[in-house]
Amino acid sequence: MKKSGSLIGLALGIFSIFGAFILEGGSIRALFIFSSLLIVIGGTFSAIIIGFGFDNFKKMFSLIKLAYFPPHYDTKKVVDTFIELSIKARREGLLAIEKDLHKFPYKFPQKMTKYAIDGLDPESLYNLAQLEIRTMQERHSSNIFIFTKMGGYAPTMGIIGTVMGLIMTLANAGADPNSLIRNIASAFIATLWGIFTANIIWLPIGDRLKKCHLEEKHMMEISLEGVITLLSGEIPSIMKARLVGMLPQSEQLERKSA
Repeated sequence: MKKSGSLIGLALGIFSIFGAFILEGGSIRALFIFSSLLIVIGGTFSAIIIGFGFDNFKKMFSLIKLAYFPPHYDTKKVVDTFIELSIKARREGLLAIEKDLHKFPYKFPQKMTKYAIDGLDPESLYNLAQLEIRTMQERHSSNIFIFTKMGGYAPTMGIIGTVMGLIMTLANAGADPNSLIRNIASAFIATLWGIFTANIIWLPIGDRLKKCHLEEKHMMEISLEGVITLLSGEIPSIMKARLVGMLPQSEQLERKSA
């Protein structure tokens, strides 16, 4: 249901904006003017290629898919696995849990716990994990920034299209008045598409990617806390209290009632 939420929002935005236009007597055909779409879409894409390079432009399409169909990070599963391994480690020793690392649903907690088993000290483990989290954050911020910039470029391209349309209209002043009125209406279609794509497509995708980043970062922070607690030899009940305390309030209440 979470994955379909973005698509529902997109559909609602399209229906609300274009539906209102039709209800007011507008024609959908009037909106789809090739020259206006070319200026807005083509201009926005060209600005991204110039500013970020063609490789980042190609990557943009996979990021759009990621935004609308994001992975789900089951932090409760991570917490439960750490508690289970903590009980076993306290009973049989840290080396005994190595064969159970596959129970973690994600690579990061597997890797960090393996470092702990191999004898890495807590400070070095913490620094190594923070380096990976920071690198991930910089990479994600760069991806989000692409769509934030597109949200700024698109309306500007729309204004360029409108100005070009008005110049052509004024250049033909004195011609058939009906034709001039249609040209003026067509000119403002570019502005419409620029604002529409910015606020319904590009900026929301950036927000979705930011949400994905925060969820992944939260999973990594819980994993790091679990590994450090495991290394410190804390009793399982203390580990549970520390890790459950990092979950959202609603999930904490579920764990307490379970």
